[in-house]
Amino acid sequence: MAKLPADLSKLTEEQRLELEEKLKKMPPEELKQLQEQQCIFCQIISGKVPSKQIYEDKSCLVILDINPAAKGHLLLLPKPHYAIMPQIPEKEIKHLFLVSKALSQVLLKSLNVDGTTIFAANGLAAGQRAQHFILHLIPRKSGDGVLDLPERIIPQDIIEKVKGAVESKLNELLGVRNENMAVAVQEEPLPKPKEEKFTTSSAAKRYHKEKCAFAQNIPEDKKVILTKEEVMASGKEPCTCVTGKRIPLKNKSKAKLNTTEEPAKKIELKKPIETKSKIKKEAGASLDDIAGLFK
Repeated sequence: MAKLPADLSKLTEEQRLELEEKLKKMPPEELKQLQEQQCIFCQIISGKVPSKQIYEDKSCLVILDINPAAKGHLLLLPKPHYAIMPQIPEKEIKHLFLVSKALSQVLLKSLNVDGTTIFAANGLAAGQRAQHFILHLIPRKSGDGVLDLPERIIPQDIIEKVKGAVESKLNELLGVRNENMAVAVQEEPLPKPKEEKFTTSSAAKRYHKEKCAFAQNIPEDKKVILTKEEVMASGKEPCTCVTGKRIPLKNKSKAKLNTTEEPAKKIELKKPIETKSKIKKEAGASLDDIAGLFK
């Protein structure tokens, strides 16, 4: 298997073009294997080369840079080998930047710095010297001189041309139809709502929702599942679980009697029999009247 030069930046233009042609003709699996074998950061991740590790999870590794731009300069490495950012799946990119956000907060608090610079050198022209994609996290203090870039004034017409070219290509990539609108990702279509179905039986007069108590009491071998259109065509009436209204009772007077207590029966008390003593006391009572009590 061919080997890549240790420092790609020292290649001449002719050597670089020759190397690119070889790599283009190489099968994808063989190319990936070659890159991993030649990559110093893949060897660091596998533990073959020692490093000062700060953090590790199943997707990434964080180490101290051995040639830091400032005290606390960290390198955030994806564990799978990716040469440049476009090769990294979106899920892994999200994770890398979530970790970088947490690391930035840690650097601010632990090193008492004024800010952090987070950047990636994406390609040789951008200053990428390693074959492995890296996110750099550099603690910053005011006036430290790290990454100072000379100020350049660009003519307005050039700015407009750059804006038009980038905006047009970005809209095409993201699927934005209106070129005048801000960057927006085309929304995915909403999923279709699930069709509601109802439960009944061939002999039943009503249909019910699946969770209705009446539906649960229908034996499995007699259950009939119908769509909304089918129950409308069946002529069956909806249950209260469907309409949300009570079913009116046909005989209201009978129902009223059944739900109220029966009126108390009037008991007529017979006139009490007057006692002998009372009769004797009454004025004008004759012996015949008294004798009549014993007949």
